[in-house]
Amino acid sequence: MRRLSSLLLSHWGIGSVCLALLAVVYVTDDPLIASMRNRSFDAYQQLKPRTPDPKAMAAQVAIVDIDDASLTAIGQWPWPRTTLAKLVDNLHKLGVLVVGFDIVFAEADRLSPPRLPEQLPHLPPELTASLKQLPSSDTLFAESIANARVVLGQSGTEKTVDLSKLTQKVGYGYRGTDPAQFLAVYPGVVQNLHELEAAAKGIGLFSTLPGDDGIYRQVALIERVGDMIYPTLSLEMLRVALGGQDDYFLKTSPEAGVEQIVVRTADPEQNFVIPTDRHGRVWVHYAQYSSGELYVSAKDVLALTPESHDALKQKLGDRLVIVGTSATGLKDIRATPINPVLPGVEVHAQLLETILAQAYLTRPAYAPLIELGLVLGAGLALLILVPRLKAGWNFLLCTGAITGAVTLSWHFYRAERMLVDASFPALSIFCLFVLLTYLNYMREEKQRAYIKDAFSHYLSPALLQELAANPDKLKLGGETRNITLLFSDIRGFTTISEQFDAQGLTQFINRFLTPMTDVIMAEKGTIDKYMGDAIMAFWNAPLDVPDHATRAARAALGMQAAVKALNVTLEEEAKTANRKHIPVAIGVGLNTGDCCVGNMGSDQRFDYSALGDHVNLASRLEGQSKPYGVDIVIGENTVKLLEGFALVELDWIQVKGKTEPVTIYALIGDEKVRDLEAFQSLVKENAEMLRCYRAQAWDKAETHLRACENYWPDLRKFYALYRERIADFRRNPPPSEWNGVYIATSK
Repeated sequence: MRRLSSLLLSHWGIGSVCLALLAVVYVTDDPLIASMRNRSFDAYQQLKPRTPDPKAMAAQVAIVDIDDASLTAIGQWPWPRTTLAKLVDNLHKLGVLVVGFDIVFAEADRLSPPRLPEQLPHLPPELTASLKQLPSSDTLFAESIANARVVLGQSGTEKTVDLSKLTQKVGYGYRGTDPAQFLAVYPGVVQNLHELEAAAKGIGLFSTLPGDDGIYRQVALIERVGDMIYPTLSLEMLRVALGGQDDYFLKTSPEAGVEQIVVRTADPEQNFVIPTDRHGRVWVHYAQYSSGELYVSAKDVLALTPESHDALKQKLGDRLVIVGTSATGLKDIRATPINPVLPGVEVHAQLLETILAQAYLTRPAYAPLIELGLVLGAGLALLILVPRLKAGWNFLLCTGAITGAVTLSWHFYRAERMLVDASFPALSIFCLFVLLTYLNYMREEKQRAYIKDAFSHYLSPALLQELAANPDKLKLGGETRNITLLFSDIRGFTTISEQFDAQGLTQFINRFLTPMTDVIMAEKGTIDKYMGDAIMAFWNAPLDVPDHATRAARAALGMQAAVKALNVTLEEEAKTANRKHIPVAIGVGLNTGDCCVGNMGSDQRFDYSALGDHVNLASRLEGQSKPYGVDIVIGENTVKLLEGFALVELDWIQVKGKTEPVTIYALIGDEKVRDLEAFQSLVKENAEMLRCYRAQAWDKAETHLRACENYWPDLRKFYALYRERIADFRRNPPPSEWNGVYIATSK
């Protein structure tokens, strides 16, 4: 049992389980995997789209575009049916093979002469009678459709319709399994006017469903409306252009679904066979077109003249022409693998070109077996070789396996137009490589665990990780970094230490420093050193801490909270021991600036520390916490980086050892304190007090001072300091050049 457990937890056991899980995930064909696979196929089409051959049958497709220029020239859509009749007549004159409408004409023409009296009820009776005698525009349009080879489009809808009223121009036969079960289903369709459909040579659905991500990769050639099988617009246009019979033949099987659609002609030898996927769809092999190569503006066809006849015939004659729109306002836009905003009419055109050029993209039934074989074969190779090779060779092995899978997939696409996925095999190889590399690393890590654990008692975790990642930093030298520094010290430590002997004092210091250190490290700080009861720490070195000022401020507040919790414990212990309890209080100073950080000392012994003017200022600020009667004093550079904290300006001070004054602040609390109404009033009154004080308006300053004490009693000591200063200045007025700076005489 123990041997089995050891095997399962070994390199082979974990790797084999991972490889088996990858195989299971692949077989389930999760939507995420399918999406990744489709995206890789999209990338292939973007890298190498289909190249149209002007001499091939695919060149027989064109689009008559109801574009923005046509709407400007003819008028807004919908156009009168007489205009559309003229469009069909002109296309017939130009000798097009077939005209397909990617538009549905579901309603009668509101501009038809017999209907005008309904919209203009105040016309004279004789004019109304004359209009009703004129032929309907829809009738004229139907006559034009009947005189040409026209296929009308219908739109699938979720609304159920009476199937007995649907017009069908073709039937179907099949050999094998009933194909209906494999096809996309619409409950109903939006039909054209009956007289228009009766005149048309064919009727087909132009609705087709995109992939789950909204991209049209595969387009259906046959679909269902209820229980009826319907051809799509592209298939019907092809049948009419070829002079096909009035039925299709479908080859099906239970395993593969729909395999082929045969467009039957008078000569069976000339039947047109289209291979499909199981749902009757074709992978469209998209080409990258410019609008001038495929599109002809509808306004140019409507403006046909003897002079323009030959040029238009060259573009449209003997072609399958789809009438559709790219106009912005009509919003017939589709996303394809090579173009996210392709006019929907071009999807049908590119489908027809793919069929006529026999340039199908195929995904054969054995493609998944190739992909699974790549996963298992490369996975076994990694299981065998990774533990035996060095890191560099393992990297080359992984890179080579992934490159091989991608190269094979690209070859199938480029040479055979076959879609074999490389994304999942490549991802599987990478994941397995990472796992096996990690297992190797874990073995080595265990060997270093004891040493690392020992040194972690002397170095901060951040520094230890940095040195482990960059051993070359274990030498003298430093770098300039913008850091936030923290100094803290116990107030009245001498009095507290008198309660303990040497051993007891050591125990007390350890109990105090432990929670303080926990708070600092929790905020990603680096402990520089302990100096008796004092702590020096900083942020943003050796590792980057983008919000270093914010984290330092949180640490300062957290240290004050930890001191309160420690005092509760110490007070209970003092009562038990029947001795006096002296509460522990700490002062904290924070400052931010550019400092030199690195290994300081000698070749024999050095520490990771920080040096610079801003380090000295941080230490001086901690020393000012006691005279100002606040717990935390912050420099102006730190305040500039803080948001969401309760801050009160203390003074404009020139600390000892500095020649330039700085503005200092008290950190009172976090955003909860900042949002208190009393605190917001305090900040306003405090600002007015300082302004009046610096302007030597002593009476006003004292008025605001009293208001501040009422708003925030915890700052009474701070305001008592200013009351003493004001009293002193009343007795000994400052010189005329005095600017409000206080010069500190102590550290």
